[in-house]
Amino acid sequence: MSTQNRTLQWTLIAVVVVGLAVDAFVHFDLASAFKHNKTSTLSETDLFRAEAVAAIVAAVALVVRPRRYTAAFAFLVAAAGTAAVIVYRYVDVGAFGPIPNMYDPYWAPAGKTISAVAEAVAALAALALFAQFHLLARTPAPAAPDRAGIRQREQRQRFAG
Repeated sequence: MSTQNRTLQWTLIAVVVVGLAVDAFVHFDLASAFKHNKTSTLSETDLFRAEAVAAIVAAVALVVRPRRYTAAFAFLVAAAGTAAVIVYRYVDVGAFGPIPNMYDPYWAPAGKTISAVAEAVAALAALALFAQFHLLARTPAPAAPDRAGIRQREQRQRFAG
């Protein structure tokens, strides 16, 4: 792998990790504010904490093992967070199953906007990282020299010279 590809890869990983870290921090920070919004099974606090833990796991996995599957997992976590905040901002979905009604028609507190932007940027960077890993995996490796061919060439050179 070229130095340019390696630099791009680690830059994208850094962008994804920072975005997921912001996502985790904001969700842990805001979780307690939504403890009264709940069903008999789950509260919005539980869902916020689950999102934060998923973001941390995805970020750590990407740093420890930068592969296609960890980039895909990071993309899914970030994209799901982005989709959830946008849907629940503009659509009153209501409660369904164990999920409480999380409709919130405002972009307040500021952490909500920061988290949405961080999740969107992390999702795009993770998608680009996945594409890069995919292209690198599809690029054929240079062929190893054939031992028999090398021996034959050496023998011909000895007889010719």
